[in-house]
Amino acid sequence: MDAKIKAGIWVSMAIRLSDIAGRAAAVLRKGDPDSGGILCVLHGRAGVQVLSQIRDAEGRPAWLRATGPGAVDQETADGYVERQVQRDPDLWVVEFDAPDLQPPFEARIV
Repeated sequence: MDAKIKAGIWVSMAIRLSDIAGRAAAVLRKGDPDSGGILCVLHGRAGVQVLSQIRDAEGRPAWLRATGPGAVDQETADGYVERQVQRDPDLWVVEFDAPDLQPPFEARIV
């Protein structure tokens, strides 16, 4: 079983990897530094996609394309993020430049 990495540390790592890849990244909302959930907003050529941090059936970390399989417009993505933040005030929201809608960090998407 994988050990859970603190949210604040994970966010710092993801932003660093994005920087190394030459992609802009920003924290839009800070959540709980230890155990907050994470939403990643990917801005691509085709639109926007939101990834939600989850655990699979075996407890391994994974990501879910929370706004669906394809790109959505900014308004749809913002609405999704707002609803999730209302449900979970400890949530982190991190934005990445992702022309191909692929995250700049290693991610298993389910």
